[in-house]
Amino acid sequence: MINNTIAVLDTLLEELPIGTNLGLLHFMWMLISGGLLPSRGAVIPALQATGLSDEETRRAWAAFEQGAWDIPQLLEGWRDYVKTLDGWKERRYEGYLPVVADVTAFWRLALKNCPSKHYHPSAQRALPAIIFGVCGEIGELNGQRLALPRFFERVEPEDPSEKKLWTETLGHVHKDLDEDEILTVDAGVKIAALQKAGITRYVVRGATNFTARRNFLPEHHRGRKPTYGALVRPLPRKHKDKTLAATPPDETRTWLDNGRTIRSEIWRNLVLNKTIPDPENKVFDVHAIYDPNFEQPWLLATPVLLKSESVRGIYQDRWPVEQVPLSAKQMVGAHRQFVHSSESIQRLPELALLAGSILSFLAASFSPVPTGFWDRKPKRTPGRFRRLLMGKPFPKDAPISGRLRKKNSVTAHLPKGHLARTAKKAAPAPV
Repeated sequence: MINNTIAVLDTLLEELPIGTNLGLLHFMWMLISGGLLPSRGAVIPALQATGLSDEETRRAWAAFEQGAWDIPQLLEGWRDYVKTLDGWKERRYEGYLPVVADVTAFWRLALKNCPSKHYHPSAQRALPAIIFGVCGEIGELNGQRLALPRFFERVEPEDPSEKKLWTETLGHVHKDLDEDEILTVDAGVKIAALQKAGITRYVVRGATNFTARRNFLPEHHRGRKPTYGALVRPLPRKHKDKTLAATPPDETRTWLDNGRTIRSEIWRNLVLNKTIPDPENKVFDVHAIYDPNFEQPWLLATPVLLKSESVRGIYQDRWPVEQVPLSAKQMVGAHRQFVHSSESIQRLPELALLAGSILSFLAASFSPVPTGFWDRKPKRTPGRFRRLLMGKPFPKDAPISGRLRKKNSVTAHLPKGHLARTAKKAAPAPV
């Protein structure tokens, strides 16, 4: 397993500049083997704990902080590698591949001048955090659903708000979304935002009090002529002591899933509230999915004409994207970080998210190993796989590419250590 892990990292980092690729290999091994957990987020002690010399530790730190690499390049290489695996298979519904978008946060409560904030449910307020937009396509490896990351979106320095981050993330999705792909997002994203971004294929969950309107005017008998279409309320709700009835559906469907009877109610060709009826309007359907396993039905909206079974399956395939930050934080140990430069506070979470994805795929590639005698039905989880690597030193005898090597540059004349950081830049040559 150790040699397979090194082989995967070797393939991923081979094309980076010589010297940087070897340093980043050491850094990625530290992340994947869970080195940040015993060091409580301290990077340099975690690198040293993997058996690196002081010189190798400095080079790994320099490759991470100042190396000539960026996360889109690594993600592209990672996607190319995964798609060559024999067990990898895309999950499609009526020909559409689900693509998932979400926002995740790495909390940095003590970081001075933290560029962004994110709502913390326990604190019930926004706290300093480094936030990213995460996008990935859904597939399965050896029968296990996984999200293969496409990009991680940083906040803009000029406007670090989460609203702006979602705008940029949806714009990026719109640019990359192919004709046979469909975006699925949770209730935090509104249909108006998706329409504004130009996305025409999506499945989004609505709130329980969601309402929409028909795209035609109701019959007029007397009084003021109506301006908007009739109101559609998919679910009943209470207002004070009065119950507001649900609008009868246009269609209903039932089907069996693992012995459970699933029922759906469908309303066709709806528009957003305060939208004047027009044949050119962007319309969507709403599916209310009633599953005995859930107390509340799901309200799922989509502008694509799909069966309710497909709409439900596409939305369910949103959940694997939650495993990417879960693996990056709890499994890798990057939930606690101690880096402070403007670039490092972005690079470390990006590498942690990538490491979490690699852990999940490696776990799905091998037979599950039980934690102990009590673990009778082990599963292919990133936590179990990381436990096998944790505490293992970097395997210096593992076969790696000839491109991953130390760069033999002449550095004897350069200042070292503290002097290198305080050295004054040379004056520009006269023109």
